[in-house]
Amino acid sequence: MSSDGWQTRAYLALRPALQPLMRAVLRRRLRQGKEDPARLGEKLGRPSLPRPEGRLIWIHAVGLGEVMALRPLIGAMQAVHPGLNFLLTSTARSSAQVIGGNLPPDTRHQMLPLDGPDFLRGFLDHWRPDLSVWSEQDLWPGAIRDTAARGIPLAYVNARMNAAAYDNRRRLAGLYRDLLRRFALITAQDAESAGHLRQLGAAQVRQMRSLKPAAPPLGADPAALAALRAALAGRRVWVAASTHAADEDVVIAAQARLHAEDPARLLILTPRLPARAAGIRDALHAAGLPVAQRSRGEMPGADTAVLLADSFGELGLWYRLAQTAFVGGSFGGLGGHNPWEAICLGLPVVSGPDTANFRSDYTELAELGLAGRIPAGPDSANALADTIRAGGTPDVAQRASALVDAARADLTILARDLLSLIGAPR
Repeated sequence: MSSDGWQTRAYLALRPALQPLMRAVLRRRLRQGKEDPARLGEKLGRPSLPRPEGRLIWIHAVGLGEVMALRPLIGAMQAVHPGLNFLLTSTARSSAQVIGGNLPPDTRHQMLPLDGPDFLRGFLDHWRPDLSVWSEQDLWPGAIRDTAARGIPLAYVNARMNAAAYDNRRRLAGLYRDLLRRFALITAQDAESAGHLRQLGAAQVRQMRSLKPAAPPLGADPAALAALRAALAGRRVWVAASTHAADEDVVIAAQARLHAEDPARLLILTPRLPARAAGIRDALHAAGLPVAQRSRGEMPGADTAVLLADSFGELGLWYRLAQTAFVGGSFGGLGGHNPWEAICLGLPVVSGPDTANFRSDYTELAELGLAGRIPAGPDSANALADTIRAGGTPDVAQRASALVDAARADLTILARDLLSLIGAPR
């Protein structure tokens, strides 16, 4: 162990003692409505599903966007080596609510246990994975150490680490150096992330494009899609996806301008957290915008200016009804959300100024004319309204399709390399 291995030793020594605190935090989150009581046992290492027979690949991501991005990787691995089973874990409650209806074949979802040794022991004893694949930014030192101690190969794919994330991890450089050397394969989704991983001690890092462009389009209920298309026939529609309060300030003001000049223009507003719907509805009323609310079963009428889509798992439906997508988290310093779900369905994307979480993705999309950016400032709403009014070019869908095809070809190579870690034929 390196001279600064004291960080690793300290973390491992604290894990058993911290388990009661972990349980207490989990109970508090349950009281606050942040945890699903039906899935609580999974976070304590008590699986709720049986292990299937045969080889099992365990893949982990933190939240909804990251989990959804892993679906094409699972599909590529299944195509290379049919008959594999997959366990997909995550930590965010929203990911569990949505992924259930979007799981690939032979794939199960569970919540990742908290990072206590007893919790991980129960999880690993039950699932006995043949390979463990971690993605994006969510690395749990105890889970990784416990997995490696059982001789299970580890890979870290689609890694993302901007300057702020690197600065946070650099304070625990010894701990991360110990973790990163345990991965047999590491891929990063941009040059910045690859450089930061090397500085933290990763020996070999391969740069690849993000997995997100290769994801299959989000699903949509056919009956709901047909009903809404009939209700919105002849209307021009744009969607504001995964929005937060700072996004909504701009989006609502932009729609007020658009609706005033063309009452047939409809905004579908999908907040990142549907629980915020009541406050958003109040803001829409204050702006003079008639609203229909999805959770109330309200259908948009001829005079509706905004459909407040306060539901989980229906973003594929809203994207199919729109001609342009604003992707939220891009005002207010949150770093932006995933643009690829819209791109995969042929929509041009608009964002606010902050897309740090997807910097290379938005750069590539902007170079191809598939994404635009609205600067922050007093004129943001007017600029957004102008962009929505202009719409995209006629060949957006064709250019988006070519980009997705290239990403899927890269995925096949990655799938083969991952499976080689368990001796599967390439």
